[in-house]
Amino acid sequence: MASLVWGTFGDPPIDTPFSFVLAQGGGRIVLCDCGFMNEGGGATFATRFGVPTWVSPLRLLERMGIAPGDVTDIVLSHAHFDHAGSIDQFPNAQIYLQKTELLSWVEAFALPPRFSILTDVVDPDDIRAALEASFQHRLTLIEGDRDNLLPGLSVRLARGHTMGQQFITLETARGRYAVAGDCIYSARNLTGEGCGEQQRYIPLGAGVGSAWDQLLSFNRLETAVGGDRSRIIILHDEARWSAFERVQEIEGMGIYKVA
Repeated sequence: MASLVWGTFGDPPIDTPFSFVLAQGGGRIVLCDCGFMNEGGGATFATRFGVPTWVSPLRLLERMGIAPGDVTDIVLSHAHFDHAGSIDQFPNAQIYLQKTELLSWVEAFALPPRFSILTDVVDPDDIRAALEASFQHRLTLIEGDRDNLLPGLSVRLARGHTMGQQFITLETARGRYAVAGDCIYSARNLTGEGCGEQQRYIPLGAGVGSAWDQLLSFNRLETAVGGDRSRIIILHDEARWSAFERVQEIEGMGIYKVA
């Protein structure tokens, strides 16, 4: 738990889902992050982080009637392996990423080995895949906030977890929702629950940016949904997913309908 919420050193381990969001509308099929493949570098990371159960994101999408070639767009919150680890599986998708996010990882990998803790959660193959997409004119590098990047979808720069982390807002029939990426790992980052004091922000237990930037990004995230925390989709928070309607299941892995 302490790797998710700073200071929770006495808390027991918890199950942490690895998730992504599918959004459809206006003839577009959009992924907000895309999970990872359990092969090559992805398998190495799955072993390192003790991932006990894995279902291919391709299989989850197939259950929803979507083939890899159908996906039109992938909006990445950041480039960690569990969020960007299958971008090479979608041959027709335009990929959107903060320019600072991509270039900061190129710089980090170029540093001497003693700096390698910075890239511990980044698969070099994912960076190569992003660069390969750029050669095919399928990579859009964003600089800062962008309203209506796609119809009904906007992004907000939210540094802290990484140097170019962003969160995504979606306008739906049920109102606006925000896909947090890894701006926060848990609702406890916002509430301070179990951290000695209630109702104060608690930094992430893991990140390459500053705690200062993290807390400012928490506030940006809350502001984007008008302070309604129930409208924040927290990708690594199992309790938050359980608040949504579970519509399908594959080998114990849930598919949930948000809006």
